[in-house]
Amino acid sequence: VQLVESGGGLVQAGGSLRLSCAASGSTFSINAMGWYRRAPGKQRELVATITSGGGSTNYADSVKGRFTISRANAKNTMYLQMNSLKPDDTAVYYCNAKVGRPQIEVWGLGTLVTVSS
Repeated sequence: VQLVESGGGLVQAGGSLRLSCAASGSTFSINAMGWYRRAPGKQRELVATITSGGGSTNYADSVKGRFTISRANAKNTMYLQMNSLKPDDTAVYYCNAKVGRPQIEVWGLGTLVTVSS
């Protein structure tokens, strides 16, 4: 499985962006997926996760009510809709997938989101 993120860029505070994560390869083996981020000088942190069927989601407290994770399995794509962006949301955003049995983790290369004040 390979993951490629897109949709990052520069946006003003209060603006919106939608990130996409396109999966390829043995996509039938993908289970849960998620978005993580690493801000400058900080450790990588969880942003949001979604189960294989999309029926259950989980969010970091810092993004609840502003970000929405979703997936379109028919398109092998996961999304992160980010609204009301803040400068603190500036980070490289990474797509993550739990794959196969025994489970392994696959990561994308990341997409940079910069929020200006």
